[in-house]
Amino acid sequence: MGEIMTNNFKKLFGFFSVAALILTSLTGTADAASHAKKKSGSYATKKCDPIQVVIHASYGGGTDTTARMMSVRTRRNLKADIQVVGKRGGSGAKAQNYVLTRPKDGCTIMALTESHLYTMARGKSNMKIDDLVGVARAMEEPTFIVVNAKNKKLSTIKKLVKEANKKPITAGIASIGGTEHIGMYQFSKAAGVPFKAVSFGSGAQSLAALASGKIDVALLNPSEAAGLIQDKKVKAVLLLAEKRMPDYKKVPSSYELGWKVKVSTTRGYAVLKGTPQPIINEISKAMVKAMKHEIFANYLKGASLDPVTSPAGTEVWDKQLKENFANAQDALKGLGLIK
Repeated sequence: MGEIMTNNFKKLFGFFSVAALILTSLTGTADAASHAKKKSGSYATKKCDPIQVVIHASYGGGTDTTARMMSVRTRRNLKADIQVVGKRGGSGAKAQNYVLTRPKDGCTIMALTESHLYTMARGKSNMKIDDLVGVARAMEEPTFIVVNAKNKKLSTIKKLVKEANKKPITAGIASIGGTEHIGMYQFSKAAGVPFKAVSFGSGAQSLAALASGKIDVALLNPSEAAGLIQDKKVKAVLLLAEKRMPDYKKVPSSYELGWKVKVSTTRGYAVLKGTPQPIINEISKAMVKAMKHEIFANYLKGASLDPVTSPAGTEVWDKQLKENFANAQDALKGLGLIK
């Protein structure tokens, strides 16, 4: 009960954070312009008209919302306006190819998720991982393996492993070569758990199949799973992370059970390689400061994430970005999706 109340309280925090975002967005351009006149010196004030943050997903979705939440305070820190620009298509390919046409001056910032890494690894755009320098990480949300709450045979990870070795478990995924597919492959390889992937085209359809008993497991982020866990429709049996989450203390982590598998949804920002280092440092500092502010912190808390550890600067994020890409390549090769 306490866990449910905590999550509900965090959702309320998230609601007020989004409300604050909407109010700030209405006045953001004017405020940034007046602020820039009072304080000069930022590269953005001198060159950018405005700074563009390029997203690859629909307006109103998680990537868009995170970018707008980040920009609330970043525009103040950089003393310039920020415009979120949508370039949808090709699982990030259109956004990547657009960014490649832009000057290397820090006025164009690309929002990144795992989808971008898979697209690059599969050669579906002109962009390579070495074309980018990560400037800041916004969030890192771990992944649960969840089962139908009524399925007593899979009610613990120990039982799941036992059943999988009798017969491969069916895992619902949104798309072949996507985050859920790669995550399940990595867990299967580490834990010796045979599985069969079933693609449904979307996470929502995978969940519907899990709820109806058509599949055995699905992979969900805490922000996606919270409501279903509270309603006792699904049960989280494993967190694919280094340690347990404070809000889900009863769910073991993969690392504590000896499986070094970390699957998370990361959102962060990058600029083109060749952007002057002082500008990279300025963007990184401004973004991290903005994401430590209570507006963004409350947004993270709404997803059961730690606002102290989720945001990270260029040194941490650029290294992680390259490591995530290498892991994605290995998994895609293992799945036979790239050579």
